[in-house]
Amino acid sequence: MSSRRSRSRQSSGTSRISDDQIADLVSKLQQLIPELRARRLDKVSASKVLQETCNYIKNLHREVDDLSDRLSELLASTDSDSAQAAIIRSLLM
Repeated sequence: MSSRRSRSRQSSGTSRISDDQIADLVSKLQQLIPELRARRLDKVSASKVLQETCNYIKNLHREVDDLSDRLSELLASTDSDSAQAAIIRSLLM
C-alpha cells in the first residue's frame, strides 16, 4: 500500500474502499467511456481510464455548451410567442 493512501486512511477515519472495489469501479468506468469500451478485453491502466474519463466529460461539457449556444441562436431568430420558441426555452432550462 502506498504511504499516501496509508496516511489518508489514518487521518480520515472514514469508511475505507478496498483495492478490489477500486478495480471494480475503474472497470465500470471503462465500460462507460466509448474510447475504452472497445478495449474491454485489453488491460488498460486505471490512470488511463481516469484520464479518458476526464477527457470524455470535458467533451460532453463542450457539446452541451455548443448545443446551448445553437439553441439560443435559434431562439433569437424565432418569434418569441411561437410554439417553437416555447420548446426551445424548455430545452434551455
